[in-house]
Formats: sequence, structure tokens, C-alpha cells
Amino acid sequence: MAVDVDGVISLFGFDEPPSPAEAEYKLVDGMVHCISRAAGPRLRRLAEHFELVWATGWQDRANDHLPLILGLPEELPFLTFEDARFGSSHWKLGAIGEYAAERPLAWVDDFIDEECHAWAQAREAPTLLVPTDSAKGLEEAHVETLIRWVEDGYTPR
Repeated sequence: MAVDVDGVISLFGFDEPPSPAEAEYKLVDGMVHCISRAAGPRLRRLAEHFELVWATGWQDRANDHLPLILGLPEELPFLTFEDARFGSSHWKLGAIGEYAAERPLAWVDDFIDEECHAWAQAREAPTLLVPTDSAKGLEEAHVETLIRWVEDGYTPR
């Protein structure tokens, strides 16, 4: 499962800041990030069903802080992007496609555009795109959908 960071784990774009029960502010590489408190437990649950991989502009830097912050048992593999263009996700398609190859793939990201949907439709392997709201990140409904997708044998939704 490909996991973005900004807008999935690190929240932004909210009108009202999340409560301290919902998020904590962490300094990461000199920038303050609003980290969802629920993201760690949710990712740990998903790791029971998926092989998690960072699919973020953070690339290898995601492992510098996030496993400790999120309570992950270890660092995750990460994808490297040669042509990162922020404000869209389609710059991730090549690396995600190469990583997934012919395997089923779930991808959680806050910016899944029409090009991403067309790419997913064209893949022969089952593919589930899970868009998040950047102000809320990975929610319980996303986790339930992802786990159900695996348990149902990667049935398209």
C-alpha cells in the first residue's frame, strides 16, 4: 500500500486547528507539522494486511522521523521520485507503478487527480485509490474500506 504523508498523516488546510486529542505539532526538518494522532494506530492496523511503502515527496526522509512519531515498529520502504511536482499526484505514477508491478495496489493520497484514476483503471492488477481530505488525513472509514478490500479479495469498489 502506497502511503502519502502530507494530507494523510501531516494535516493542513483546516479552518480550525485539530484539537490536542486529534493531532500534535512536531518539528520535522525545521518545519512544524500537524501530525494526526490516529494515523499511527491506523497504519499499524493496515500493516497487518498490507506491505506499506512511503509514496511521498519526503522520500527517504519519511523514515527520519515518522516511524518514531507514529509508533511504527520499523522504517518503511520508500519510493524515489525524479520529477516531483507538488500540487498533483500524477508525478508519482511511474514510481508507484514500477513498485507495484503486477501486484494489487492500494494508494492513499490527498491529491488523486483524473490522471491517477485513468492510470488505476488501465492497470491489470486490482487497484484501489483512497483519497483523503488534507485537513482530516487517514480516517477510520478509509482503514475499514482498505481492510474490507483485501478481505474481499481485492474486489473493485
